[in-house]
Amino acid sequence: MPSRPRLSPLSAALASIFAALLASPALTQAQTLNELYDAARGYDATYQGARAQYEANVARAAQAKAGILPAVGLTAGVTRSDLEIDTLTGSGRGTTTPRDFNTQNVGINATQPLYRPANWATYEQGKRQADIAQAVLTIAEQDLIVRVSQAYFDVLASQDSLALVRAQKVAVAEQLASAKRNFEVGTSTITDSREAQARYDLVIAQEIAAENDLQVKKIVLDQRVGRPGSVPVPLRVPVVLPTAQPADINAWVAQADEVHPAIQQARLGLDVAGLEVDKAKAGHKPTLDANLGYNVTRNPTGTSTSTVGTRVNATTVGVTFNLPLFAGFATENRIKETLALEDQSRSVLDGTRRSVAQATRAAYLGLVSGAGQVKALEAAEASSQSALDANRLGYQVGVRINIDVLNSQSQLYQTKRDLAQARYNVLLGNLKLRQANGTLTTDDMNAINATLASNGSVPAVPSATGHDRSTTVPPATTVTPPSIPVIPPVPVQPFNPPAPTMPTAPVPPVILNPPVR
Repeated sequence: MPSRPRLSPLSAALASIFAALLASPALTQAQTLNELYDAARGYDATYQGARAQYEANVARAAQAKAGILPAVGLTAGVTRSDLEIDTLTGSGRGTTTPRDFNTQNVGINATQPLYRPANWATYEQGKRQADIAQAVLTIAEQDLIVRVSQAYFDVLASQDSLALVRAQKVAVAEQLASAKRNFEVGTSTITDSREAQARYDLVIAQEIAAENDLQVKKIVLDQRVGRPGSVPVPLRVPVVLPTAQPADINAWVAQADEVHPAIQQARLGLDVAGLEVDKAKAGHKPTLDANLGYNVTRNPTGTSTSTVGTRVNATTVGVTFNLPLFAGFATENRIKETLALEDQSRSVLDGTRRSVAQATRAAYLGLVSGAGQVKALEAAEASSQSALDANRLGYQVGVRINIDVLNSQSQLYQTKRDLAQARYNVLLGNLKLRQANGTLTTDDMNAINATLASNGSVPAVPSATGHDRSTTVPPATTVTPPSIPVIPPVPVQPFNPPAPTMPTAPVPPVILNPPVR
């Protein structure tokens, strides 16, 4: 009967933990990246403020249209006049006659600008201001996508780190128990047990830090989306990362120059500055307005010169022409100011294009580098696993010591953590590249969701029962952790060396026949 292959202690520890997770009946309903982003759109304070600012800017831009449309006004009023008329000449000389009368008027008047260059320039500025508001809102939406994705992957990375630390704790505990048993039977020294105990204590400290980091990252994600207890869906196994297309950095930079909202905002700002110059130059130009009015004036008891009640219906049609002649050089100085501001807007556009191109190149190179790191770490993971298996076998046959096994375990788990983080960085780098070149939309998150697990219910990271010197094993698994006996102190002989003795000086030689000088 063929024997069943035995799992290494590390593989057995990982298998026991993940089997316990899958067998646990308490599953937490997880949310995809799209679901959490939709929740963040209605909750994130930064995005809500940007949307309110967009609506205000659109309304402000619409106000500019009023300068080219007619202005219509309705007027009405009632006036009472109390007069005293003194007679200075004639038969009634020296007498005073009181006179009281009411005046009632109502009218409607309209003014239509016919030629006002400044008003038309303001109207064109309003249309561009609305486009600027849309570009600013697009930037805010892209920033929200990246911020939610960053918090999403931070939680996943912290969960992976915590799970790997706990699996490492199980493996180190097994190594500590093995070293202790070997010491008891005399096949290893106390140094192996001491080294394993020190490594186990270090893993406990790492577990505490990993738990705290996970709690902090969850708080950040909950704050982003406004949903307490949010749980992101983990990556699908095996992990298939999307690739950036096209694979040409110059194509990404060229696309950014055409469609990036920040560049569009700078271009529109330059147009607005040019129209501001036209408005300043319009200070030398005439204006022409058409006027139309209908007014009714009624005096039921007469006026100051007549005692007969009257009513006057007046219709007026006219054209008003105005030509500015001199304004104290204000118009000339205003033109100089707007020309300088136009040069400033042009410089802002050049700086924005350079910054966008630099950010796009950096994001593309970072994504390519991250994809290369993933491949290298995948190879390193396999090599680290082989090195660990070899060191375990060497430790069993006596050609390796315990510290070699412990170092191999640490290297393997560190490689696994680095690999998981590198994969998340690649996924986030795809979004950041599109944000850098200005093409990021909610549709780009669909490629990210395609890499997530299809099952919406995922198990939560198991919690440790305590941070002591005992091994934590999930309750759903049947694997029991090895017992770790207390390591006795190493006996040390007292150091009492004898007092040093001083050597005696040698007897000087005797010269029998000294030389004659």
